[in-house]
Amino acid sequence: MPKIKTHKATAKRFKYTGTGKLMRTKGGKSHLRRKKPKRTKRLFDRMLEVTDRRSIRRVRTLAPYLKKQK
Repeated sequence: MPKIKTHKATAKRFKYTGTGKLMRTKGGKSHLRRKKPKRTKRLFDRMLEVTDRRSIRRVRTLAPYLKKQK
C-alpha cells in the first residue's frame, strides 16, 4: 500500500502529549489582538485537550503519522 499524505494544516494545529492526549491550539491569535485584554492574549498561548471522539478520529485520519513524531 502507498503511504498516506499528511494534511499539513492539521499537523501544525495539533500535537500529542507524552501520555497520548491530543492537544489543539486556539484560534484567533494572529491579528486583532490590540484591543483584547492581556489575560485573554496570554490564554491564547495555551493548548487545550481535544475530548470529542469524532474530532480525535478525524485528526488521526488527516495526520496518521503525527503521533510517531517526537
